[in-house]
Amino acid sequence: MTAFALTSARPQRGMGMEGFVARWYASLTRKSLDDFKTLARQVAEQLPHGTAARDAAVLEVAPGPGYFAIELAKLGDYQITGLDISQTFVEIAQRNAEQAHVAVDFQRGNASDMLFKSDRFDFILCRAAFKNFAAPLGALREMHRVLKPGGRALIIDLRKDSSNESVSRQVDGMKLGPVNTALTKATFRFMLLKRAYTRRDFEEMAAQTLFDKVEIRDSLTQLEIVLSKSPQCLE
Repeated sequence: MTAFALTSARPQRGMGMEGFVARWYASLTRKSLDDFKTLARQVAEQLPHGTAARDAAVLEVAPGPGYFAIELAKLGDYQITGLDISQTFVEIAQRNAEQAHVAVDFQRGNASDMLFKSDRFDFILCRAAFKNFAAPLGALREMHRVLKPGGRALIIDLRKDSSNESVSRQVDGMKLGPVNTALTKATFRFMLLKRAYTRRDFEEMAAQTLFDKVEIRDSLTQLEIVLSKSPQCLE
């Protein structure tokens, strides 16, 4: 994939996750709550502890129903913000946070045009959503802008080159029931895999940003991309 192709805008897909579809997705992903709890603990270990934890600012880009952000909020006195393009998801996430009695600032907004000041967040997470962004390179550059010097962003998403067999095994492990299992497998095969990126794609996109360090880890179905902003970098 060329740099020109990566900088070109893709059709906006996040706008479609509203109403019934968003509520179905929220119900489906709630079954993976243990995974969100595990990820929250892993992220919390990378954030300041003790009194400094109250100053740690975390942004989740495209939090959907807000499960990760809420689980992280239970682990420390962090300043957590969630930014999602879907109004339905923002409303669902706000209700979930209220029911969990935690403070998370869920807002509606665009990943490639964030209305945040530069150098604001210590850590950014984007899980299972990057492949849907209309302007992926713009989103990466915005992540860099709003990170504090020395901050890091973690993107977790589907590998485009995942085999159908490995995806099927992953979905089977979700224990969703026969109907949702069939629907989820079809969604992966006919939609999500086509939208996803390869390791090389992320390397080429990251090279067009100001991130000074990029680490990419892969598994059978996922990529984990860690992007670090230089401690000396000021926007």
